[in-house]
Amino acid sequence: MRFGWRGAVFCLAMVGSGPALAQARAPIQPGQYGGGFIEYLMTGSAQGQPSSSAFDGYGAVSARPSEPRAMMRPESRTRLAALPSQPMAEEGAIARAADPRFARQVVSYDGPGRPGSIVIDTQAKYLYLIQPGAQAIRYGIGVGRPGFVWTGTKSITNKREWPDWTPPAEMLARRPDLPRHMEGGPGNPLGARALYLGTSLYRIHGTNEPHTIGQNVSSGCIRMMNEDVIDLYERTPVGTRVEVI
Repeated sequence: MRFGWRGAVFCLAMVGSGPALAQARAPIQPGQYGGGFIEYLMTGSAQGQPSSSAFDGYGAVSARPSEPRAMMRPESRTRLAALPSQPMAEEGAIARAADPRFARQVVSYDGPGRPGSIVIDTQAKYLYLIQPGAQAIRYGIGVGRPGFVWTGTKSITNKREWPDWTPPAEMLARRPDLPRHMEGGPGNPLGARALYLGTSLYRIHGTNEPHTIGQNVSSGCIRMMNEDVIDLYERTPVGTRVEVI
C-alpha cells in the first residue's frame, strides 16, 4: 500500500493520540528517537545533544553544548599561568621560544658589586651573578612594564621551590580576573623557583612564558626562564645582596 509523505506525517501525528497520550506528554529525552530526521521532527535537534550551563575557567557560567570532560580545553588555566600584562583574551600561545640574546652565559664583568652578589640591570634586561676574577654569570630577565620598574638594594630573605602564588590586593584591584590563590606547579606564574626580596612584594622567579624574557612585562618582579632561575637558586643562599639598577 502506498501513501507517500503525507501518510508518514499522519502516522507520526497518531503517536500522540489514543493509549500512548500519557507517554507522549512525558519529557522528551534527547537521543531517544535515534537522531536524524525523526529526531529533528520530535525534538528540534538532529543530534539529540542537550545544551547545558558550565563553569568556565574563571568561575563564570556560560551556556554551551555538553561535551566529555576529557575534551574540554583548559584555555583559562593556560592563560593564567603567566600573569600577562594585557587582558587574557588577547594573549597568544605560551610556547614561543626565548630570544637567544638572553641565553645564560659567563661574561666579563667590571660593574658594581662583589663576588657572590647579584646586580640587575633593568634597562639591558640582564641579571648578573658576580663571580671572582672579573666575571659574572649573566641571565636574561623580564622586568616591570612602564610604571612598575624600580631600583634599589634588597637581599634574598626567603627561597621556595615551585611556590604557591597569592596575588596581592593591589594586583587584584588592577586585574580582578586573576585567581585569589594558585598552588605551585608548572602552571603557576611564579614558575619553578622564587627568591623573595626583603619585605617587599617583589621576587626573582621563573616563568612558563620564555618569550617574555627581555621585555617589560611584569608588575615589578624579575622574571627568569625556569632553567635559569633553578640555576640561580642553587648558587645563591638566603642573605645574598641584590642591587637593582
